[in-house]
Amino acid sequence: MTNQDVRTRFKGVFGFPVTPFRKDLSLDLDALARNVADMVRHPFCALVAAGGTGELYSLSVDEIVEVVRVAVQATGGKMPVVAGTGYNAPIGAEIARRVEKAGADCILALPPYYINAPEAGLFDYYAAIGSATSLPLFVYSRDWAVFSPDQVARLAERIPTLAGWKDGQGIARKYQRIMEKVGDRLAWFGGLGDDCVPEYFAIGVQAYTSSISNIAPKVSLALAAAGMACDFSRLNALMARYVHPLYALRERTKGYEVSVMKEAMEMLGMPAGPVRPPLSNCRPQDVEDLRKLIGVYRESFEAVTA
Repeated sequence: MTNQDVRTRFKGVFGFPVTPFRKDLSLDLDALARNVADMVRHPFCALVAAGGTGELYSLSVDEIVEVVRVAVQATGGKMPVVAGTGYNAPIGAEIARRVEKAGADCILALPPYYINAPEAGLFDYYAAIGSATSLPLFVYSRDWAVFSPDQVARLAERIPTLAGWKDGQGIARKYQRIMEKVGDRLAWFGGLGDDCVPEYFAIGVQAYTSSISNIAPKVSLALAAAGMACDFSRLNALMARYVHPLYALRERTKGYEVSVMKEAMEMLGMPAGPVRPPLSNCRPQDVEDLRKLIGVYRESFEAVTA
């Protein structure tokens, strides 16, 4: 897959499967295969295996490779698989090499472990991962991996395989300036959450990563379709009904962006299991509040069309 392929093929929604665990916190690959097989019945542009929602940093390197391998097999070639990596330069590069062998189509680099890295060190980190394989590289700009427009332009010049940018900052005006500076050298993706869909598509992203894709693929696809069509009346109605109530629950505690999604999946009969530390599972009152909301999502299986 080339950089041009990324710009032309990856439009709409990235499915973002969780990584299921058993009660003893061991990896449940059978559950992952089942969930991915269900997800690929929907027209996502790609799936992200072992990303942020997939609890990348709670996995060992061997587990990351297994998650990607199973995801690739379960897609049956129906859509590309983007594999997460991170940690530090040598581990990040090792993961990239191994997931390429496991069948991944692209690499998504999460921020390195060190939160105060200087520009030179940060660039070296992404360059090490980018040079480890021939696969297209996506940078996930989240948390402490913050970039100016000039920095993104310089990084794109340095790393030939850099093909996509996933924003996790959620500052639309800054992201728009980055997009204007670098232009079509990169593909632009929204990555902070389904609740940022209106501003992302308003400034011209071509796709976004959706955690809601785990429980309501039709909702995710409808959000993207409305966003790409600039149908903000439709988009605002979807946000009010499905997204804002769910994200209000997710914001109650740090890490709930994964915990709430896993709890919702279990309520809907999809295997997800608990989260691994340092994340924490949902508190009893939050579970009850989520249960009240899940009825709306049950309706989405029939009511929402993309």
